[in-house]
Amino acid sequence: MNRSRLLMIGGLALAVGLLVSFAVYNQLRNSAGKNDNTGGVPVLVAADDIQVGVRLEAHDVRVINLPQSAVPPGAPSTPSQVVGRGVILPVSKGEFILNSKLAAVNAGAGLPSMIPQGMRAVSVRVNDVVSVAGFVQPGTHVDVLATGNEGNERQTTTVLENVLVLAVGKSLDRSASADAQTAPVITLAVSPDDAQKLALVSQEGRIQLSLRNPVDTRKGGIGATRASSVYPGEKPVAAETKPRIRKVATKGPAPAPAPYQVEMIRGSKRDETKFEDNK
Repeated sequence: MNRSRLLMIGGLALAVGLLVSFAVYNQLRNSAGKNDNTGGVPVLVAADDIQVGVRLEAHDVRVINLPQSAVPPGAPSTPSQVVGRGVILPVSKGEFILNSKLAAVNAGAGLPSMIPQGMRAVSVRVNDVVSVAGFVQPGTHVDVLATGNEGNERQTTTVLENVLVLAVGKSLDRSASADAQTAPVITLAVSPDDAQKLALVSQEGRIQLSLRNPVDTRKGGIGATRASSVYPGEKPVAAETKPRIRKVATKGPAPAPAPYQVEMIRGSKRDETKFEDNK
């Protein structure tokens, strides 16, 4: 077999291989297009980035078709199911719009729609120190510490644990860059009982927020820290006592001393002289 015949056979085999590959590619492409047109189901995605607290409008959503296996269970399929509902979690462009990221129907938008069922929103006044240098942001969790007097001794107590931060000032959305946000007021989501505790400690003492790791949800009995445990040499100030009044018996005036007299006799003459005791 000469060289020319080998080259001819190789070229023929290459041409047949290219033809078969092209045919298989066209078949797969047509099959995929057919599945998209007939087997897809409608699903809603965000037309743009949607911030927390926004009330959804028709232009905020877009309908696309996806295979049934790619659609999350219970995902809304028509704009009428989501338009008018408030957003409680941020949604990025192209992301599925799910019921878990929206407020309930007729719950409105803004802060009221973000309050969990059975909870209350309570605001507390803070500064840079109380708000952990501004790193307490919406969506984070904090512990609330209160410092006050117990009897005659200063102490600090953890009164609330793992509390959700709803808003910082008027901002409901967490900063995407994780930069610090400073505001004079922070709003927390607490139970009705905890709302009363928070109101009380805000008036009676001084509060401090302690930022938690988002995956640390443990709650434990944390005892109060007293000043005497931090400063062992310092004794608590004793309570002021009323001075005791002692009754002292008083003596009456001493009786006047009795006078004494001296009798002098000179011959037949007798004289008496009286003297007073001046001691």
